[in-house]
Amino acid sequence: MTEHKPPSLPATEAPGIRAGTPAFIRLQIALFLGGFSTFALVYCVQPLLPLFSHDYDISPAQASVALSTTTGTMSVMLIVASVLSDRFGRRGIMLFSLLAAALLMLACAAAGNFHTLVVLRTVQAVALAGLPAVAMAYLAEEIEFSALGYAMGFYISGNALGGMSGRFICAWVAEHSSWQMALAVIGVLALLMAVGFWKLLPPSRRFRPRPLQLSVMWEGARAHFRDARLPWLFLVGFLLMGSFVSVYNYLAFRLVQAPFSLSTGQVGSVFLLYIIGMFSSPWAGRLADRFGLSRVLWVVVALMLGGVLLTLADSLWVVIAGVAVLTFGFFSGHAVASSWVGRRAKTARGMASALYLWAYYFGSSIIGTFSGTLWGVGGWSAIVACLATCLALCLAASVHLWRVEQE
Repeated sequence: MTEHKPPSLPATEAPGIRAGTPAFIRLQIALFLGGFSTFALVYCVQPLLPLFSHDYDISPAQASVALSTTTGTMSVMLIVASVLSDRFGRRGIMLFSLLAAALLMLACAAAGNFHTLVVLRTVQAVALAGLPAVAMAYLAEEIEFSALGYAMGFYISGNALGGMSGRFICAWVAEHSSWQMALAVIGVLALLMAVGFWKLLPPSRRFRPRPLQLSVMWEGARAHFRDARLPWLFLVGFLLMGSFVSVYNYLAFRLVQAPFSLSTGQVGSVFLLYIIGMFSSPWAGRLADRFGLSRVLWVVVALMLGGVLLTLADSLWVVIAGVAVLTFGFFSGHAVASSWVGRRAKTARGMASALYLWAYYFGSSIIGTFSGTLWGVGGWSAIVACLATCLALCLAASVHLWRVEQE
C-alpha cells in the first residue's frame, strides 16, 4: 500500500523548508541542541540512582522517583504545552522551556534533601515539556514532506546524544566530586545549549494559530483517537519508552554487584551506547522514507526484544551487546513512530504530537517505576520478564499496524 501523500496547502502558505538549504541546516542544528539539552536534563539523574539509594537509605524504586516524577509530570504537561503552542506559536515556547529547565537544574544541584530534589524535578518537568511537545509539530509544519523522516531522525539523534552525555557526565563527575556538582555541570551545559537554540532556530513560516477553546481541543483529541493508526502509535510509544528507560534505570544496580562489580564511573560508560541512537534514528527515518514506516517499525521492535533478553547473560560483553541492540532498536522505533504521527495527523498536529509524547513519557513513569518494584521480588530476571512482556505487546501492535497498511 502506498504511503500517505502530503496534504495540499493553501496557495498563500509558504513552501516547506527543503533539505540541504541553509535554513534546513540551521533548523536541524537548533533542534539537535534542543533535543540534546532536554534529554540531558531529564535523564542525567539515572546513573545517580544508586547514590541516592545509598545516601538517603531508600530502595531502588524509591530512588527512581527522582526520574519518574519528571517523566510523569512531563506526560501531563506535554498536552498543556501543545495546546498553548497551537495558540501562541512554537518557537517562543520551546525557548522558554530550555531556559527555565536549565535554571531549575542549577537549583536541583543545591537541593538539601531528597524531598526537595524531587519537588524541584517536578517543577522542572513542567518547563521541560515545552520542547518535546512542540518540536514534532514544528518539524511537521516547517519541513518539506519528503525530508520529514530524516529531519525527525536527526532531531532524535540529538535526544540520543543528550541522554548519553547527561548520564555519562553525571556519572564521572559524581565519582570524582559529588552528585550535586554533576547536576550543576549539566545545568551550565543546558544554558549554553539554550543560547545556541535561540540564535539558530528559524521563525515559523507555516504556523497558523488556533483558538484556545476546549471544544476545539476535545474534538482534535477525539479525532486522533478515532483514527485507525494513531492510537496504536501512542501504545507503541508507551511500551517502547517504558521498556527502554527501565533497562537504563535498573541495570546500574545489577552492574555494581557481583559478578560485575563496576564503579559508578564505569557504569556511566555503559551509557556511551547511546551514541548508537545518533546513527540509528536518522538511518531508520531514511529507511522508512524509502520502504515505508510499517515495514521498518516491527523489525526494530523485534530487535529491542532480542536485546533485552541478551542482558540476562552473566558475561559483561554479552550484556553490553544486548544494551547496544536494545538502544539501536529503541531510537529507530521512536524515530519511525514519531514521524508517522507527524505525517498521519492532518489537523491539530500539536495535540497529536503531545498525545504521542504523553503516552511515551507516561510509559517511562509507569513501567519505569513498576519494573523497579520487581527488583526485590526476583532481581534482574524479574525485571527482564516484565520488559519482555511489554516488548512482545509492542511487537504485536507494530505487526497490526503493518497489516492495516497492507489492506
